[in-house]
Amino acid sequence: MTIKNILIVIFIFVGLYVVLDFRDHNFKRAIDACIAGSKKLDKPMTTQQAKEFCEDQINKDK
Repeated sequence: MTIKNILIVIFIFVGLYVVLDFRDHNFKRAIDACIAGSKKLDKPMTTQQAKEFCEDQINKDK
């Protein structure tokens, strides 16, 4: 194999690592934002209730 092919393989593995490692980052941020928003409702939920509700709603939208 040439050096070019070796570098391509290395970059593919690095890219896969980054994608798989940070996959849930946006999901966690969306849940945090949903929990923060639920505290401004007329009847605020507890943190655990809000987390469960938000996870259900976000997973339903996927």
